Amino acid sequence: MKLKKHEIDERLAKLSGWQHADDTIKKEFKLKDFSESMGFVVKIALEAERVQHHPDITIEYNRVKIVLTTHSEEGLTAKDFDLAEKIEKFIKA
Repeated sequence: MKLKKHEIDERLAKLSGWQHADDTIKKEFKLKDFSESMGFVVKIALEAERVQHHPDITIEYNRVKIVLTTHSEEGLTAKDFDLAEKIEKFIKA
């Protein structure tokens, strides 16, 4: 179910550095090097496949940009924020 604006604002407030725009949430991560970026992306890909919710991912050497939205709902859902929270745990691990 598509989240209402106040629900998006509440969930977004719990995520450091994520931005809300055009029915998406997004964040760019800066890692040490390409190898670390790829390891990070593999963790995200495995989790995304497990939960059947797939982000848009852009890799530029040591930078990884993640964009989340729920296309079937044409906006943001709890799935997007749940995956963003998991991604935050991956970067801190």
